[in-house]
Amino acid sequence: MAQFYSAKRRVTTRQIITVTVNDLDPFGQGVARHNGKALFINGLLPTESAEIQITEDKKQYARGQVKRRLNDSPERVAPRCPHFGVCGGCQQQHASVALQQRSKQAALARLMKHDVDEVIAAEPWGYRRRARLSLSYQPKSQQLQMGFRKANAADIIDIVQCPVLVPALEALLPAVRECLSGLKARQHLGHVELVLADNGPLMVLRHTAALPATDREKLEQFSHSHQLALYLAPQSEVLERVSGEDAPWYSADGLRLTFSPRDFIQVNDGVNQKMVATAIDWLDIQPDDRVLDLFCGMGNFTLPLARRAASVVGVEGVPALVEKAQQNAARNGLHNVTFFHENLEEDVTRQAWAKNGFDKILLDPARAGASGVMQHVVKLAPRRVVYVSCNPATLARDSEALLAAGYQIQRMAMLDMFPHTGHLESIVLFEHK
Repeated sequence: MAQFYSAKRRVTTRQIITVTVNDLDPFGQGVARHNGKALFINGLLPTESAEIQITEDKKQYARGQVKRRLNDSPERVAPRCPHFGVCGGCQQQHASVALQQRSKQAALARLMKHDVDEVIAAEPWGYRRRARLSLSYQPKSQQLQMGFRKANAADIIDIVQCPVLVPALEALLPAVRECLSGLKARQHLGHVELVLADNGPLMVLRHTAALPATDREKLEQFSHSHQLALYLAPQSEVLERVSGEDAPWYSADGLRLTFSPRDFIQVNDGVNQKMVATAIDWLDIQPDDRVLDLFCGMGNFTLPLARRAASVVGVEGVPALVEKAQQNAARNGLHNVTFFHENLEEDVTRQAWAKNGFDKILLDPARAGASGVMQHVVKLAPRRVVYVSCNPATLARDSEALLAAGYQIQRMAMLDMFPHTGHLESIVLFEHK
């Protein structure tokens, strides 16, 4: 078959070149320079040299694959997980925790054009209190695969251990696998989710066909023998509690917040506790303050703020979370906080609850950021704004509105919410001068 030249095609060379890495990006890739542009190489750390092959050559950057590493960085460590390098969950277990934190801190500082004052961290291992494991029955081998997706692929990696999971959940993995493998309907299982609440573990099983009575009985017996609450999900939006008397809950600032197994909660409890305390400290809440919490969820920040301020308003775009937040306020005896369901892309300053303005505002948006909200935050003219971010790119974009309105960055911290991964979270204090 004839082949024709295409200007869009960049033919990669099979030539082996030797490079030295001088930086680590937030995703755990070594960064070198070649032909005047950045060259990203998985698996290499700063100060390490290697013979590599170019696998992708773009106008602004290139990617390479290690053929032979010539030396080891003093900050290279042995990965704790036997699945590292294949599983897509962690990208940086080969780097010391100190190096991971420094590289993320430096990346945040570059993006925000401001020094990072501190790193807020907790335990780097055994920190995840939530895990969602894919399930796939293989007819040929008659085996049920249970695990996480392979890096850059849809294949499932069978997980036998996961050292970033809290020990109580990691210890459940073999028993969960054995139980699910013995079900008659194992070919109709979608995924299993494990969550550790403060009042014990819970399991959510997604299944795509009705479970036989014997399977339900086996699952219920399993939940009792392992003292976990069991929920079945026959459809994406349906959740049936099979066992477990009390709703799951976790503590924040000494308060008890109940949640549904499907609700978003911060998976790193240690960092969440410090993050909430930092937000309260940086906002400098006074007894006569009126505070607004945007993207409030079920009250992770709102309720601790209400313990210190005169009044707090929480605004959230998901109705179920607003209802949960109201219930949590009532359970904790907080009567100076009100929650509203609003479309945060619209002008919330026109709502009746915003007429008297706010002294302080906290934002904790999803990865998409809060671009539609920033002009309204500026219009409300608070003295201080704390922005909690899970995406540095949208944080930098949204910050422009505050900086243009006369706010200045007073403090900034990198939140090490997901050690050994490429996730970069942060918290920033803006103050109007």
